[in-house]
Amino acid sequence: MKFAGPLIDEATIAGVADVLRSGQITSGPWVERFEAALSKFCEGRPVRVMTSATAAVEVALQLCGIGPGDEVITCAQSFFTVLNMIVKCGATPVFVDCDLVTRNIDLAQVESRIGPRTRAIIPTHWPGSLVDMDALHGLARRHELRVIEDAALVIGSRYRGRPVGAIGDLVTFSFHPNKNMTSIEGGALACNDEREARRVDVLRFHGIERLADGTRDVGFPGGKFNLPDVNARIGVEQLARLPEFLAHRRNLVLRYFERFPANTDCVLPPRPVDGDGQSWNMFSILLPDGLSMSRKMFRDMLLTRGIATGVSYEALHLSTLGRRYGYQRGDLPNTERIAERTVTLPLHAGMSLDDVDRVCDACADVLGR
Repeated sequence: MKFAGPLIDEATIAGVADVLRSGQITSGPWVERFEAALSKFCEGRPVRVMTSATAAVEVALQLCGIGPGDEVITCAQSFFTVLNMIVKCGATPVFVDCDLVTRNIDLAQVESRIGPRTRAIIPTHWPGSLVDMDALHGLARRHELRVIEDAALVIGSRYRGRPVGAIGDLVTFSFHPNKNMTSIEGGALACNDEREARRVDVLRFHGIERLADGTRDVGFPGGKFNLPDVNARIGVEQLARLPEFLAHRRNLVLRYFERFPANTDCVLPPRPVDGDGQSWNMFSILLPDGLSMSRKMFRDMLLTRGIATGVSYEALHLSTLGRRYGYQRGDLPNTERIAERTVTLPLHAGMSLDDVDRVCDACADVLGR
């Protein structure tokens, strides 16, 4: 059983063929349609699509004017994108810990680490439980900081009834094949207004600005992150099916909670509550510290039963790059425990409830040994 993967129907595949036959395969009308649909999804905020969520984070940092001498506070329990892009733009990452169950950033630690060089906060939202955005943005306003929400895992989640991306400051999404929806590769950035969106247009295409006489100029070293129409064509169809995908994923997660073996001392994610508005991209368990086998042994034993798993995620502050900033083991205990003991079980729109039962039975067998 595969760990993750997209569900792409024949109509979408035929639509991609139509785009290829049209000859308009780079950014064009389908990108415009995709951005318009995403903007509607985000309650009218301007949205710009890019080649990846990584590109969206990089552009968001540039949009905020963050560079050498600046500090950005983030959680060490996240994917490498956040660390890489902070360092790439010349700023210094300041890591804080997370909650052991929700895995969301510890806002009390964030406030304690704010200093004169702090320019922004980058929280990562986790499936099943969003960051407390009232507290987050209240904190940011008090200290005049920008917020770049890493919402790669949670498109479709809602906070107080409103979709992620409709509120807050800057919000980045991912459309990688293992996310809630896909455009093969791709990402997006929800902006505050059209002025910011126009700046993103420049930053995602070489930093080029067109002059009145028809010539071009570059005043900032932008990247090349424009999404092709081929990808956007897939994204349009996937966004339309997102409610269907999310409903199915939620049913799979409910089944996991019903069938996952009890009395194993594994730490599970927050249990879904009716009307909570949370989407589910991953189902990660935390193996107990006293388990007689290593995590690798546990994963290998599941793999012999045909079940692929993942590790989400490593501790950023203990990576080779993260250690350059003076961090060491023991600094962020919750992040480190998650990084050492987490196992992410299969969860994707192509799974059935019987597949979940098979995974849970295999986990019961392996843990029972």
